[in-house]
Amino acid sequence: MTDLNVGLVGYGYVGKTFHAPLISATPGMRLAGVVSSRPDDVAADWPDAAVHPTLDALLASRPDLVVIATPNDLHEPQARAALRAGCAVVVDKPFTLTVAEAEGLERLAEEMGRLLSVFHNRRWDGEFLTLKRLIADGSLGTIRRFESHIDRYRPQVRDRWRENAGPGAGLWFDLGPHLVDQALQLFGWPEAITADLATLRPGGQSTDYVHVVLRYPGVRAILHADVTSPAPDLRMAVQGDKGGWIKTGMDVQEDQLKAGMTPGAPGWGVDPRPGVLTDGATGRRRETPGQAGGQQAYYAAVAAALRGEGPNPVTAAEAIQVMRVIEAGERSARERRDVAL
Repeated sequence: MTDLNVGLVGYGYVGKTFHAPLISATPGMRLAGVVSSRPDDVAADWPDAAVHPTLDALLASRPDLVVIATPNDLHEPQARAALRAGCAVVVDKPFTLTVAEAEGLERLAEEMGRLLSVFHNRRWDGEFLTLKRLIADGSLGTIRRFESHIDRYRPQVRDRWRENAGPGAGLWFDLGPHLVDQALQLFGWPEAITADLATLRPGGQSTDYVHVVLRYPGVRAILHADVTSPAPDLRMAVQGDKGGWIKTGMDVQEDQLKAGMTPGAPGWGVDPRPGVLTDGATGRRRETPGQAGGQQAYYAAVAAALRGEGPNPVTAAEAIQVMRVIEAGERSARERRDVAL
């Protein structure tokens, strides 16, 4: 079976840390080319991959799949160009800057008959997989309150596109898609959103504090991210009518990738810090064995979908729903009110 040739557009933090190693570790995929302004870095890491100066140059090499891992404001035009060139496309989150852009890409992919997928990789984080298992086996009963955090302590403003003023900058577009996608996967479509999006650090130019409540019948999903937390440890706190579960510490895969671990190697995705489950009837607490994370499953599923052997792991339609919540959150924060969904 011939390997799928993959072209990666962008070799910044996300392209270097996540996409390149996950693609290279996927059976049946080959990292054939990279678009980057830093060819020496790419050559040092992936000597067998061609380095292209522009997207057009990469498209001329006719890759099977193009992965867009550039700044957020480039996602739509670059994905559009790749689809028009006849390539399948993966877009890093956030899918686009607006719902309208996302819907346009979905229509174009359908017209071209090409796969379009969005890299919502944290569906395969260990704590999220563990929580899904606890919900499925009834350990928590009916969920009443779900709190999800991605907090950091970075009190100094940095000069980088994610923090500078501009379309798609700030935490709501950076970490918000992860938090929203997981909530939608667990609970479906909410009734309303209330969002507090703020810039708290002196000299900050974009959102660095996010506190969002998604309202469901009988359930509240609280999504929080900020970079001013001196104790950024809580990841999830979930309360059901049979028990509660708390998980501290982020999924380990990002740190493992930064350390050079090969996805799927022994110990990959294994979190040394288990969650704690409290029995609602007895008050007894016990540690819950964590399920190993496996973000490499995303690209394995993309490869299968391209060969007609499985479904698209994250469809454009699912990513559009995330963008609808992102847009509604911006409106809620701007108008300082609940926004019906």
